[in-house]
Amino acid sequence: MSEKIHAIGFYKSLPISDPHSLEDVQLPAPAATGHDLLVKISAISVNPVDIATRKGATDQTDQPRILGFDAVGTVLQVGKAVTLFQPGDKVYYAGSYSRSGSYSELQLVDERIVALAPHKLTDPEAAAMPLTTLTAWEALFEQLGIDPDDNTNNSQKSILIINGAGGVGSVATQLAHWAGLHVYASASRNESKKWVLEHGADEVVDHHHDLVDEVRGLGKQNVDYILELNNLTGHWDEMVELIAPNGKMCSITSTQKPVDLTVLKRKRVTFAWEWMFTKSFYQTDDILSQHEILAKAAALFDAGILQTTLQQTLHGITAATLRKAHAQIEAGHTIGKIVITKN
Repeated sequence: MSEKIHAIGFYKSLPISDPHSLEDVQLPAPAATGHDLLVKISAISVNPVDIATRKGATDQTDQPRILGFDAVGTVLQVGKAVTLFQPGDKVYYAGSYSRSGSYSELQLVDERIVALAPHKLTDPEAAAMPLTTLTAWEALFEQLGIDPDDNTNNSQKSILIINGAGGVGSVATQLAHWAGLHVYASASRNESKKWVLEHGADEVVDHHHDLVDEVRGLGKQNVDYILELNNLTGHWDEMVELIAPNGKMCSITSTQKPVDLTVLKRKRVTFAWEWMFTKSFYQTDDILSQHEILAKAAALFDAGILQTTLQQTLHGITAATLRKAHAQIEAGHTIGKIVITKN
């Protein structure tokens, strides 16, 4: 193993058109200790959180910040506390917000947030999935409290997924459909409407129109669950109106201004946040659940119940390729996921 590895990082927030917004760098090669795996990366995907983190940096740093969360790769080394994996295993994971990321030749990652990669997916197909799958799974089955094994009860329930064609939405529609829910998913363009219907939505509504009118125009007065994946502030009043009494709502997006939770009191509605990185960031007691979720998801991918949301593959994990991917996502018109392979 070389003493230096190639990675892509940034030192300060710059427009993605600036060649210094993401730069090729050389870093010391890491070594696995404790619960860590040292993974040789073969494919990564780019998520909106990558862009938000790069754009939100307020200070210039002396050392490069290495972004990237989704990855597929091969285990090279294991720490002494590792029990779940061994060198040679092909794995997939979404990493930790507080550690060096997957825009790198090698990466250290805690085994408890890692699983064996799906056997029937290619590396790019698998690299598209960890972060969005974990986010959708936790939002639906932990934060909203839906039992994925109770299809009989779920078949009487409905969910509205706002931004169903995005990365998380594309998995959430599939998981909600698998769990037996009647799925309303929002999209605005013809291609994104087609996408959500192909990924588990029963009916599609347009989030550029009034969602109350859109849902009720389909004959549904209220929905039991709402999963909000884009523009919580803009959709808040519509969500409050559409949610059923005793319903549950979950959001993954930040707000431009405080939302008024008091308006949920009369309906006795539960509101929850989902942040996929919470377990690894705070080393919570249930951190191992992310290993278990990804293992269950891998079985669903291999069984053909879930499908990858890979939409575009770029080649060469370099600063130039990553700047291209960031620019596409910043443009706001991507459907599914962009993956970058090592070669």
